Amino acid sequence: MKLKKLGLIVNPWAGVGGPAGLKGSDGADTVERALAAGILPQSHERAKIALASLVPFAGELEIVTFAGDMGETLAQELGLHVTTAGQAEGERSTPADTERAARELRAAGADLIVFVGGDGTARNMVNALGDCCPVLGIPAGVKMHSACFAISPKAGGEVLRRLLAGELVDLHQREVRDIDENSFREGRVSTRYYGELLVPEEGHFLQAVKNAGREVEELAVADIAAQVVEEINHLAPETLYIVGPGSTTLAVLSELGEEGTLLGVDLWHEGGLIAADVSAPDIEAAIAEHRAAQPHIPIKIILTAIGGQGHLIGRGNQQLSPRVLRAVGRENLMVIATKTKITELGGRPLLIDSGEPSLDEAWSGFVRVVTGYRDEILYPLSGDGSGEIPAVQNTSE
Repeated sequence: MKLKKLGLIVNPWAGVGGPAGLKGSDGADTVERALAAGILPQSHERAKIALASLVPFAGELEIVTFAGDMGETLAQELGLHVTTAGQAEGERSTPADTERAARELRAAGADLIVFVGGDGTARNMVNALGDCCPVLGIPAGVKMHSACFAISPKAGGEVLRRLLAGELVDLHQREVRDIDENSFREGRVSTRYYGELLVPEEGHFLQAVKNAGREVEELAVADIAAQVVEEINHLAPETLYIVGPGSTTLAVLSELGEEGTLLGVDLWHEGGLIAADVSAPDIEAAIAEHRAAQPHIPIKIILTAIGGQGHLIGRGNQQLSPRVLRAVGRENLMVIATKTKITELGGRPLLIDSGEPSLDEAWSGFVRVVTGYRDEILYPLSGDGSGEIPAVQNTSE
């Protein structure tokens, strides 16, 4: 499959609700709230990372897209040959515009349609195309449970590069799932199957469907929580903890006597929960205040990976902005996961997709993962999922 005409659809508002702690970006009201909180859309920059791989092929490739920020602006910035097949009906594009764009790009003869967004945008692709046309998702949303997305923009760019170089790339039907955002904001996770898309798949560059099941290894999770709390008690009591979403991290807060937020990011300091379900600006402000008052006392981030996919950063926790990650530092990252969750990755690394490839690369390497009480492993963390994984090193006592 060697591309000549590539369709491009960018959802300009995808993911804007993540750093604001809104659990998604569906709906005009959610977008307005995120923008009012000072959050800037990132889908354009994430798309740019992926499509940079097209630049060497500019002379032999035509980009067909919609006008303005639905794709035309990006293609022009990269110096690609672009034609427009339409435009959004209003000032801000809507799901209806996305579906109309997909149909128009297909009618214009696109060999493959690249879409930039989240699960909602993937649903639009199902509605408009079904599995009649190959598509590839570039992850830019908050909720990405579907298996049609590359594991990162950079990985998506590598799939495109291989296609354009004429390399053999398999096509597979992959599930599209989405979550009810209102239930999600209330702490309930309920995904629904919407259909399948035909997706180019090459090795480790495509993500798996998110495992939405709640952790059933209650004893293992309790052991992890006990180990983390023991470590907390041995550190400086003034340490600020940024606790990411998930049932395993929630168990840590429960062990500390706090309720916590299952699907949000919480702040714990000096024996108590000081803020729940915070946004990226909230975290940045807390870090600045902490550093001003106690410059020599560390800040820690406690995270667990998404079951099935293996994403540690960049899925459901976009509140941990690159600015937050750089301020805290990789050495202050505390990763927790049961051995079952790690084993289910089938040797794939944990993943980081922060939105800044340079940061992802800098943080790649082996990380310590607490898997039980006084039981831990060293496991790979990768920004692009590449590389064979050596045998996991067990460092339990």
